[in-house]
Amino acid sequence: MAIYVLSRSVKRLCCKYRSCLKIVSLSTFQNYVPTAVAGLPSFVKVVEVGPRDGLQNEKTKIPTATKIEFINKLSQAGFSNIEVTSFVSPKWVPQLGDHEEVMAGIQRHSNVIYSVLTPNLKGFEGALKANADEVAIFGAASESFSKKNINCSIEESLKRFEGVTKAAQENQIPVRGYVSCVLGCPYEGDIDPEKVADVCRSMLDLGCYEISLGDTIGIGTPGKMKRLISTVCDVVPVEKLAVHCHDTYGQALANIFAALQMGVSVVDSSVSGLGGCPYARGASGNVATEDVVYMLHGLAIKTGIDLPKLIEAGQFISQAIGRSTRSRVNQALAHL
Repeated sequence: MAIYVLSRSVKRLCCKYRSCLKIVSLSTFQNYVPTAVAGLPSFVKVVEVGPRDGLQNEKTKIPTATKIEFINKLSQAGFSNIEVTSFVSPKWVPQLGDHEEVMAGIQRHSNVIYSVLTPNLKGFEGALKANADEVAIFGAASESFSKKNINCSIEESLKRFEGVTKAAQENQIPVRGYVSCVLGCPYEGDIDPEKVADVCRSMLDLGCYEISLGDTIGIGTPGKMKRLISTVCDVVPVEKLAVHCHDTYGQALANIFAALQMGVSVVDSSVSGLGGCPYARGASGNVATEDVVYMLHGLAIKTGIDLPKLIEAGQFISQAIGRSTRSRVNQALAHL
């Protein structure tokens, strides 16, 4: 009986204050002025990888027009760097076979860098014709993963990238480097931070202006992240490092915060947590950009990103692919 009476009381309370609850909106949270946390960067560059890394493994064909509108919405949200697509053979990544059409169709903003993945010289030549602002090369800290993902050893991949970086330098196009499996590999288990540092140093020597450390299977923890960055910083300046976290074990935001404490000020993320890797069994999607931006703004760290517009972009692409957003922030604020 007591439980029943309590339930009725709760119902009456909810009804009484329902109108009050409705006035709580995103603008209410936006008006909150957070306090800066000592030791953290004042600005973080958020690299949006959703259009490429997020969509590349979708089984259902996504219309080119949808991709273009998605990227345009991201441009309007205030990103300074958007990874648009990949100039790889459609045989390997059918979803991104329309890379030329996408690059030609987007509305470019002068303050946005539109980057593309270029695994080889042929891919770079295609990116050059498409007027890409930046290109990226993709390596690994695991021999097994490198062979599964790009069909060659780590050493062979670095030699392959020499042609790309040389051509990019000749055409004055910046090159960004990715190193996957930095905190663990689905085939080899734990990865020695020294091995990661060796690959990062090689990419730096090739001419990469920035190197993104990818926790491909999302197995990392804040302690492991700090140890990794401390080791890599012995050979690569921290200002040239970025982190790319997957949220398989729910550690992505914690790992990003740990990286910020170590001086990293560049974070890769994907709207609505889109993405995953076909060569890393059990790996969930990338950390959701909405969640990253919400956390950063709550730490008084500037990003230049408009959160409401970002949420709109996340809802748009989630509806387009027929899947609920993986972003906790988007889920929560969508109801408000």
